Amino acid sequence: MASVFNSSRLAGKTVLVTGSSGGIGAETALLFARAGANLILTARRQAQLDEVAAKARESGVTVSTHIVDMRDRKAIKAFAESAGRVDILVNNAGMVLGTEHVGQIAEDDVQTMFDTNVLGLISLTQIFVNVFKKQNSGHIINLGSIAGKEAYAGGSIYCATKHAVSAFNGSLLRELVSTPIRVTQICPGMVETEFSVTRFRGDREKADKVYEGVQPLVAYDIAEEIVWAASRPDHINIADVLIFPKAQAAAGVVHRGGYEKK
Repeated sequence: MASVFNSSRLAGKTVLVTGSSGGIGAETALLFARAGANLILTARRQAQLDEVAAKARESGVTVSTHIVDMRDRKAIKAFAESAGRVDILVNNAGMVLGTEHVGQIAEDDVQTMFDTNVLGLISLTQIFVNVFKKQNSGHIINLGSIAGKEAYAGGSIYCATKHAVSAFNGSLLRELVSTPIRVTQICPGMVETEFSVTRFRGDREKADKVYEGVQPLVAYDIAEEIVWAASRPDHINIADVLIFPKAQAAAGVVHRGGYEKK
């Protein structure tokens, strides 16, 4: 672990991770805990959140859990006002629903993805930008995606939400350049988590086909990059990171075969 990041810079800090009941959010929370950071964890699934919190407490850190739906701006505001001290905000919560093409996309799916991926993220960030300005310190880490850098068929709404996150992150970076607050975007490519199962509405067989013939990234790989970015010296800001598995070169450029899944 010491070779990945300097954990001494994170010890005693408090990290808020949204969407931390599974996948990248859960692995990020656990890795921060191993580095000695206290945690504030949010998600919609209490049982899974409790499991992550229990594992994180094994590292001897303080962990609090909160059920927060990122689509509910009143709930976000109420939570943020009671959260206490936060040093690092990891905006991880996000989702994708379906692969329908434009013209066949359900309006409810459009609303859910924008509310979760964009509007909830913006609402929470607006609150903590002001908190960090008062503290004269802080770090905002936004989970982007290759979908925020290039579009692909069957992903119009998800791509639109992640392009919005990327634009928001870029504006925020420029607005805060005169402050001590750091702003980072982490953009994964192909990562094997429950994310694809959600995309295919619970059809695991379809989700598994996405990764056939490829050794994809896993949640821990992205967690390492998040925690590494957070552990840089104060004068360094990791502004934007794009992470692919070796067999990927773009959203639609994937070499299948020649790499065995490990």
